[in-house]
Amino acid sequence: MSAPAVLPLSIIARELNRLRTSNPLVHLLTNEVVQEITANVLLAAGASPAMIVAEEEAGHFAAIAGALLVNVGTLYPAREAVMRQAVLAANAASVPWTLDPVAAGALQYRSAFCTELLELGPAAIRGNASEILALAGSRASVRGVDSTAGSNDALDAAQRLSRNTGAIVAVTGETDYITDGRETWATPWGHPLMTRVVGTGCALSALVAAFTAQAPKRLDAVAAACALAGIC
Repeated sequence: MSAPAVLPLSIIARELNRLRTSNPLVHLLTNEVVQEITANVLLAAGASPAMIVAEEEAGHFAAIAGALLVNVGTLYPAREAVMRQAVLAANAASVPWTLDPVAAGALQYRSAFCTELLELGPAAIRGNASEILALAGSRASVRGVDSTAGSNDALDAAQRLSRNTGAIVAVTGETDYITDGRETWATPWGHPLMTRVVGTGCALSALVAAFTAQAPKRLDAVAAACALAGIC
């Protein structure tokens, strides 16, 4: 099988222009360690971030947002309840939501919650190779929140996970692979230094969520988000 094609720059430019023109409101339920970094990345890209975390408000806000991010990096029972409420409200309002399954496969509690979330129909899933392997039901070796596998090792798992869930799946690394289970783009602009800065993956997942807002073709939108992060 031939290697996935590299995403054309014309698609990146088109999707970035669409994002900046629409300036989507993005509801971020994200890792508490990286909230400020994530907000600044979305502002720089052209989206409008908001972090509504109260259980009394999360569902209402998710329903009026352009997109929702669910990042399980700092998961605990109260946050789990808010995430579940927001996802159900987003689904009811046809708001696309993105799952970042931080450390899935490493710890049972978060792995079980991520498996539950898969049943609720994410529009996109963005994870490293170990996380995507774990969600796809394959053996995955992890070290904390870091992957010990390369993105190429998880390409088949990403395609299988996409077919099983209907989500666009992005498995990220030195080269990112973004797939709808049939068609796959590659964005080969990763760098080892990205692993030395806290929050690059979490910020990328927020970008993915932002790009899915009103996207005519989600595969292109998610791939453009990955490309933008790598090139920048």
